[in-house]
Amino acid sequence: MESSISRRRVIALVSLLLLLAAAVDAATITMVNRCSYTVWPGALPGGGVRLDPGQSWSINVAAGTPAARIWPRTGCSFDGSGRGRCVTGDCAGALSCAVSGEPPTTLAEYTLGRPGAGDDFLDLSLIDGFNVPMSFQPTNGGGARCSKGRGPSCAVDITARCLPELRVPGGCASACGKFGGDTYCCRGQFEHVCPPTSYSMFFKGLCPDAYSYAKDDQTSTFTCPAGTNYRVEFCPPTNGVTAGDDDGARGRGGEIASA
Repeated sequence: MESSISRRRVIALVSLLLLLAAAVDAATITMVNRCSYTVWPGALPGGGVRLDPGQSWSINVAAGTPAARIWPRTGCSFDGSGRGRCVTGDCAGALSCAVSGEPPTTLAEYTLGRPGAGDDFLDLSLIDGFNVPMSFQPTNGGGARCSKGRGPSCAVDITARCLPELRVPGGCASACGKFGGDTYCCRGQFEHVCPPTSYSMFFKGLCPDAYSYAKDDQTSTFTCPAGTNYRVEFCPPTNGVTAGDDDGARGRGGEIASA
């Protein structure tokens, strides 16, 4: 009997140590809504919440997590069970996302390395179009250790400048999303060599940091040492203040429950 109890205690202790180790290696990503309107961020992993102006939401993402993403949703309405619909970025009608959002969405993508054994890779993508200005920055002075000294930013409201033929409710569609076709979507004969088009150059001209189409050049990928924490801002400032500065929206609106 005592032996059985001891084994259970050992198993419980090992489980606790594994959980603590995972927490230590996790990256904290804080999303802040600086917009004048409500944004419902979706995150894989992470789920999704409502962020009113000034509010923030933090998630802890395990080291080694591949192909993760964060995107803003707008024009949402949910019932008490978390079911509803968004004008942009909708994820199968759920408040807490388990699938990617529907275009058009500005998209933050990242893959986390493991501390001491690799780098984090991050980017902003307009391949699925645009709906909200966005930045993705290292925090706590981490930028100095990153490949470009910072992360990517797309602070311009492209929706307000969208070409007439790309306009859709709540955002600005990509040419691939709006028209399809091998030329715009880099498929078929353009799968391996796919030059930019006037539409992708339109997006690139407004947001040089972001991927503007599927085969955009690799200068849009940013790297930081594994173990770095990050801050995603919706409607980041355009006056040269870095989104990694820990000011502004958090103090005005408060932080909601972390995931």
